[in-house]
Amino acid sequence: MAVVVARVLTQTPANQTAQKEHGAKTSASSFVSSSPPRPPPPVPVSTDPILSQPEIRLRPPSPTPPFPMADLSTSPGRDPDSDSREANNVLSQHLHPQFTASLQDELTAPPAEPPAEQSSGDAPSEPQSSLRLQGGDIHRDLYRIDAKSKIARLDKRAATFSFLPRRTDDVVEEGVAAMEPGSFRRHFVQNKYGRLDQPGVTSSFLDFLDIYGNFAGEDLADTEEESAIVEEEEEEEEETRPSERTALLRRRRSSRASRPGDASNVKTFFTLLKAFVGTGIIFLPKAFRNGGILFSSITLVTVSLISTLCFHLLLECRRHYGGGYGEIGERIGGPRLRTLILASIVISQLGFVCACIIFTAENVHAVLEAVTTDLGTALSTGKLIAVQLLVLIPLSLIRNISKLGPIALLADVFILVGLAYIYFYDIASLASRGLASSVELFNRQSFTLTIGSCIFTFEGIGLILPIQSSMKRPEHFDKLLYTVMIIITVLFTAVGALSYATFGAETKTEIISNLPRTDRFVNVLQFVYSLAILVSTPIQLFPAVRILEGRLFGQNSGKRDPMIKWKKNVFRTGAVMTCGLIGAVGAGDLDKFVSLIGSFACVPLVYIYPAYLHWKGVAESPWVKRGDIAMMVLGVVFMVYTTSATVSVWLEGSA
Repeated sequence: MAVVVARVLTQTPANQTAQKEHGAKTSASSFVSSSPPRPPPPVPVSTDPILSQPEIRLRPPSPTPPFPMADLSTSPGRDPDSDSREANNVLSQHLHPQFTASLQDELTAPPAEPPAEQSSGDAPSEPQSSLRLQGGDIHRDLYRIDAKSKIARLDKRAATFSFLPRRTDDVVEEGVAAMEPGSFRRHFVQNKYGRLDQPGVTSSFLDFLDIYGNFAGEDLADTEEESAIVEEEEEEEEETRPSERTALLRRRRSSRASRPGDASNVKTFFTLLKAFVGTGIIFLPKAFRNGGILFSSITLVTVSLISTLCFHLLLECRRHYGGGYGEIGERIGGPRLRTLILASIVISQLGFVCACIIFTAENVHAVLEAVTTDLGTALSTGKLIAVQLLVLIPLSLIRNISKLGPIALLADVFILVGLAYIYFYDIASLASRGLASSVELFNRQSFTLTIGSCIFTFEGIGLILPIQSSMKRPEHFDKLLYTVMIIITVLFTAVGALSYATFGAETKTEIISNLPRTDRFVNVLQFVYSLAILVSTPIQLFPAVRILEGRLFGQNSGKRDPMIKWKKNVFRTGAVMTCGLIGAVGAGDLDKFVSLIGSFACVPLVYIYPAYLHWKGVAESPWVKRGDIAMMVLGVVFMVYTTSATVSVWLEGSA
């Protein structure tokens, strides 16, 4: 035993009585001024690893140490708290700073090095428990008194803990924030416009692709880098000791770090345009042929107005409940409604993938027939679909969808060039040859196909919520959305009416196939346009497979378990092959297939679910509730009637 340490720590009742009798003569200063201590006897060397630790010598104490601290008398006219703090400071100076009263490392810390490897004057590199010192169980009370004196300097609630609170530099406490200037105004704005806590993902126009990682407001990102970030966060949280400032409800596990949106209004405007202008515009001329130029124009404008109204209803629900499309459904209608919404998203996205596969195969086949007859005859549409699968399967295995950014941007350029050439050719043909003689105002035989195709064209509700979240000022989103809807309505109506007026009854399913095949520029344009649709197909597939993987595999990551990763790879391969088989069945009737997807899958997403959510969770006025009910009834009628009519027309054509 270290005799010097023992003499410092031991105190008899007689010493305490003598200290009290001193009165005003004895104060905290007597703890410092003392006579020289007697030299300690030599300490025997022990073979025990605990007792053989290096001796940490303390300063010579006073012959009458003033402990316990509560019995320390004060001089007349002096503040007892001041004298107590002075005595505590003196005690802290006599204790070694590398040792604490904590019990945390008594089982985990490695034993100290023997005296031969560490000199007696060296201190441990990290704070250790005082119990690891010689005679630690004796002088432990001194370290506890020192720790209590430090905690007493904190606020009263923090003093109830036996350990120092962790830093809270990066933690915003709601209680403190509520006392800051402007807190009530911020609370009002958050309640009015909603807490849009989804990550902003459109820092540039090229990052439009990341929106699909947050499709319909759902967190669908799945990358190896993000899995590593999640692991680091879990390790940090495990090392953090809980305290009063530790949140009871931890933050949601997300592969994306939440950050406020930073997209400007101009950037959001072009992002919305890109979200709605896709492959659907190529099918509109055939939709105008199916319904007639007058009926189709009226239908397209009507669908645009109803879709805009339903977008507004969904945004209203989001302002009150926050979260994504599925989360809003769960908060209002329960888990079953969330499952129903996600199922509709999966069906619609897989339908888009099938339509893209058919479109690419038919256009490439048309190019091959125009360039060489032999190769066009040898490679049928079914064989070209099989060739596409060889390209789509590797692309579908990419976890980080943003890696497809350069390819997707190039595809957008090809699509814009193709649309510009279609406009130029239609206007030039109408100016030289006039209106086609076979143009009809209303086609009674197949007008139902027009309704489904128009709904398919305006189906962009899955991108509304993430684009709004990416804005720096999301309260301006409604005006931008209305402006974009007006522009694309004019754009879609013009391309459908002009192309149908140019070609009449000869209008094909893909309007680009009506362009002159002898023109080499048209052949090149049709080929690169098909490639653009091909490389954008995995983007449409991504939300569907991520939703299904979340249901099948949960939060299991392929980074931790290679078997999980291979199971996901097999699942994605099977999903692509299934879409290829459906595309092979629907090849040759792409317009009917598009109408079926729009009627069966898109109508609930755009018309029925938003109206129901608004009716049940937001609407208060009786008139508003009646309007929501009318919208739901209209959506159900559209879905049932157009779906049955499309299937009937399809079966009649096959017969």
